[in-house]
Amino acid sequence: MGAEFFIAGKYLRAKRKEGFISLITLLSVAGVLLGVMALVVVIAVMSGSETEFRKRILGLEPHVLIMNYSGHFSPDPDMEDTLRQTPGVTAVSPILFGQAMIRTADSFSGIIIRGIEPEKGAALIKGYTSEALDQALNQETITKGLPGIILGQSLADNVRVVQGDRVILMSTSGIISPMGQIPSMKQFVVTGTFKSGMSEYDSSLAYARLDQVQALVSAKGKISAFGIWTDQIFKVKDLSQDELGFINYPYYLRNWMDINHSLFSALKLEKTAMFVILTLIILVAAFNIASALIMMVMEKTRDIAVLKAMGATNSMIRRIFIIKGMIIGIIGTGIGTTLGVVICYILKRYEFIKLPEAYPFSTLPVQLEYSDVILTAVSALVICFLSTLYPSYKASRMNPVEAIRYG
Repeated sequence: MGAEFFIAGKYLRAKRKEGFISLITLLSVAGVLLGVMALVVVIAVMSGSETEFRKRILGLEPHVLIMNYSGHFSPDPDMEDTLRQTPGVTAVSPILFGQAMIRTADSFSGIIIRGIEPEKGAALIKGYTSEALDQALNQETITKGLPGIILGQSLADNVRVVQGDRVILMSTSGIISPMGQIPSMKQFVVTGTFKSGMSEYDSSLAYARLDQVQALVSAKGKISAFGIWTDQIFKVKDLSQDELGFINYPYYLRNWMDINHSLFSALKLEKTAMFVILTLIILVAAFNIASALIMMVMEKTRDIAVLKAMGATNSMIRRIFIIKGMIIGIIGTGIGTTLGVVICYILKRYEFIKLPEAYPFSTLPVQLEYSDVILTAVSALVICFLSTLYPSYKASRMNPVEAIRYG
């Protein structure tokens, strides 16, 4: 193989009369470089976006929900104790989901209210530990007997309230009187706000103590689900099938991956689409590599004929041009990968690209996954290798006698 590398390297150092071929070679290297660099950066940003969405969702949602087909059920202390002792489970908390209208002095809006028991040890709200959450929702002694409520920041802004303001919540699950159904109403004091970065949560979600929400929606002693948290968030399906396999009808399980399946499927599809689109840049560079090799074959017709006359085999001629093309691909891929990784590091380290408030994150999210980098580099090298096959085949099939006669 030493002779093939020597000749391929010599052909890369084009003489002045082969300047056009040398220019195409440089453009080929630049094309591969830019394609790989762009692919590494864009895929890292897509991975970062997926991770940020996941963090925000897991900051507000239990990892697994145990629900009842009837919608509401009475909490079973034995089931709760069993769940707490299940391997992999770090926290268990009953939750009641409800809908209500929030009324302030200046505004009126529909909300989703969640009743929780923060003392159970689950950090249900992004930015709140279980201790801080317990303190925020147990301020009746300092708020003149009124229960506390925590609102999403956008919701609080929409209804124009701040911490310490009083609000009235109304639920259609009221009492029936001779005058018709009377909505259930309850007064709360805003004891805190949260900001998850997900508008669908921040603009409509509120938290209060479980017993207060039960009284509001006329579901005394009832809950909607047991929320389960685990230290193996990416293995919740295995947890559901194995350790939680004893849960059966009338109960069923829903994990965070299933609940948000459409969102993460869309992100995965977008990531795949961007990979395919940006790979086309590398494909264009591969055509440049093929063009440079074809022109090199035409330029080196006499040299190829001499080599074959001296005993060079067809496979040796093929290897010369494959090596030349792969050197171009390796140089472009190596520099492009390095620059892509450096750019990702700079973007993550300094966060100088700020995003508008419409996005759920303030800066460009970057998460460099080495599996994606390796896949990008390997894909680029495979495309470059494929681009060398036809020119090298044509060179190896050249008849030395005719090449010397007409070359």
